[in-house]
Formats: sequence, C-alpha cells, structure tokens
Amino acid sequence: MHTNHQSYSLFISDLHLCDARPAVTSAFIRFLQSEAKNAENLFILGDLFEYWAGDDDIDNPHHQSVIQALKALSDQGTKTFFIHGNRDFLISTKFSTNAGITLLADPTMLELYDKKVLLSHGDDLCTDDVAYQAFREQVRNPEWQNQFLEQSLASRKAQIKALRMRSEDEKSGKPLMIMDINQTALEKLIINYDYPPLFIHGHTHRPKVHNLNINDHECQRIVLGDWYDQGSCLRLDKDGFQSIAVNIQS
Repeated sequence: MHTNHQSYSLFISDLHLCDARPAVTSAFIRFLQSEAKNAENLFILGDLFEYWAGDDDIDNPHHQSVIQALKALSDQGTKTFFIHGNRDFLISTKFSTNAGITLLADPTMLELYDKKVLLSHGDDLCTDDVAYQAFREQVRNPEWQNQFLEQSLASRKAQIKALRMRSEDEKSGKPLMIMDINQTALEKLIINYDYPPLFIHGHTHRPKVHNLNINDHECQRIVLGDWYDQGSCLRLDKDGFQSIAVNIQS
C-alpha cells in the first residue's frame, strides 16, 4: 500500500470542527487526502469536533463530509485511531464504524518504530481544575450518558450549547495555570506506564516539547497544537519526530 515511503505516523488533536469554521473542515479533508494518505497510522487525540451530541447525528451534512473523508483514508490503507476528547466523548461505535476508525482508551500505550509511546487527550491530567474534573467524572459515567442520549437530539444540542457558553464564561475567570497539566499527576502517569520515552497529548492548546527527567528517566512530553489559525500535526518515524504546520485557507 505505502511503498517507496518511509513508514511514519501522524498525530493531531483539538481541531474543534464545526459548521461555523468551514475553512478548518476543508483544511482537514485536504490533509487527509495529502499528508495523511501516505502515513502508516493517523492518531486523532480528541476534540475532533467542537461537540458531539451522539452518534445519531452522523447524517448531519458537515459530519458526513468528515466521516466520508476518514473512511476514504482508512479504505486506502492508513490505519486511523481516535481517543475521546472533552468535546466529543460521546463518539461511539456507529461513528467509528462509518468512519473506519478504531477507538482507543485514554491513555493508550503503543510501540511505534521501536519506541514506547503513551497517548492521551490530556484533560484527565488537569487536576487543579477541580470543578472540571467533577464534571468530567459525571459525563464519562455510562449511566449519565445513557440518560443523556435518551433525550431528543435537539434537546441535547441545546443543553450542550448552554453548557459551552457557561464554560467559556467560567474559563475567562480561571487562572491559566489551573487549566494546564498538573506536574504531580503527570509524573504519576509516567511512572505508572514505566517511563515511556514519548508522551503525546493535546487539550491544553499549548504546543511545546517538554523534556522531563523523572527518577533519572528521560521522557519527552509533546503537546499538540489546535487547528484555529493554522493546523498542527506531529510526524513520528524511526528517526524521531517533527512538527508540521497545516495551512488553513479561508
């Protein structure tokens, strides 16, 4: 399938795709048809969509364009994986089947190019934001999800919209540090997974490579960027990693 190319994997997160930002959706579809089609793997580490009200919303034309592009990528040989974000944690098997993607647990540890790589969306590590963590625990509860999904799609969307507005208001009053990764939670995760040399996540929208030394183990924490002003992508192969900017033309 991917002959004459060095094997590589791509990592993206925090695209926040929605009807209101069509240029980003177009850029993502172009990315799937170009850079991603020669990749061995594509990992989407959460918040692919601005929000996901449930898999019964896959017939939405905007969602269909994304699903079809993902399926085309998968059909031509690029394995595509998805970890839930805090915006699209309701993505389930109907979406993944239609889009040809594999859902992964958060966190997930893999071996790629002879290197252990730990993947996460990252919101679970923002433990200083106590109110958010309580909310996260509630909405990740299967019982809560079942009750929520029993409501009409219109009702769910209205609730999500109200919640988003409230969240933006609250965010503006929170110190930035609270919304970032907690160092103790991070170290605990790295130790639990036996010091993987690479830890890749999104969520904070603060792209950077952090060189960590935890109990004399070297680890690099790579934070993926969002897709607002430009798309952000990480490429990993046997020689290491590099960041790739993806042009978003309006």
